[in-house]
Amino acid sequence: MIHAIKGLIWGTGLLFLLVGCMNSEKKIDFESDVHNQFESVQDYTGEGYTLKNGEETDKIAEEHRREVVSAVKDFFRKKYKTDVKIHNVVGNEAGATVFVESTDPLHFYTYAVVPIDQSEERVQSDRVFSQEGQVESAITEGLYRKIFHKEFERLDEYMKKIVKEEPVTGRTIESLQNVGGSGYMTPYYFLSSSVVNNEAIKPVYELYMKDPRVSTEKLRAAYNEEAVNPSDFEVVINLFMSDPGAGPDKKVFNRVVHDIETMDDIPKGTYSIFVNDNTVLKQSFEGIKENSLERSTPDEIVKE
Repeated sequence: MIHAIKGLIWGTGLLFLLVGCMNSEKKIDFESDVHNQFESVQDYTGEGYTLKNGEETDKIAEEHRREVVSAVKDFFRKKYKTDVKIHNVVGNEAGATVFVESTDPLHFYTYAVVPIDQSEERVQSDRVFSQEGQVESAITEGLYRKIFHKEFERLDEYMKKIVKEEPVTGRTIESLQNVGGSGYMTPYYFLSSSVVNNEAIKPVYELYMKDPRVSTEKLRAAYNEEAVNPSDFEVVINLFMSDPGAGPDKKVFNRVVHDIETMDDIPKGTYSIFVNDNTVLKQSFEGIKENSLERSTPDEIVKE
């Protein structure tokens, strides 16, 4: 259910700041003006991504880009003890949404918002904020990847094998950097989680926030195995057909579902699987459509 909640937040515009999400439960009407709105997943880097009523703030943010970048870097460094790389700045209704990637010691994508006073064309660099729980979830997902790196390496190896042997592909790294912003992400899957009520990972999170340089061994030791609940972490696999003219392949979909069901050395959690055609909606990063094949809520694959 976590990814459904995350999808709902994105789908309703991140409380007026963002629109759309890669894992929204609401599918796109594929027949709706496909040629103008969609782009091949292999070509999509985030160009065309838009946020609600963001035209004017986008211009102001670009004119003050250096100030915006500096404010966001300071925000993450002070509040989350994390250094970030700025990839993209997109105007929203009340400011600028800044997509970032952590550089050390964890890896994840997220975003912050810089309010903008449009009447004075002024960037309010002292009022930078993040969506409630968004960065905390991203850090949690980065920590999960770090302490279970062997299991994730196995999952990564499998995904690379699938795209090598089957006519499917994933998203571009550039699109993740420029408009992803959704925690731990790879071209083929992303994590969905929350530190709230996650008793297993909470001690790890608290230890990390006290000392981001703490060793992986100590972080792993802090993980509360007795409190593990598979629903605390969801892995959402999102694959796309390589051929621009191909529809979602049922055979490939069934293979991935079967493989994930039978693998026993991948990260614990619930798994949702989507196989889409070759396109994504340019303005929102969304790839799931009416013709997509899916195994998801309430029938996710559970790995305990």
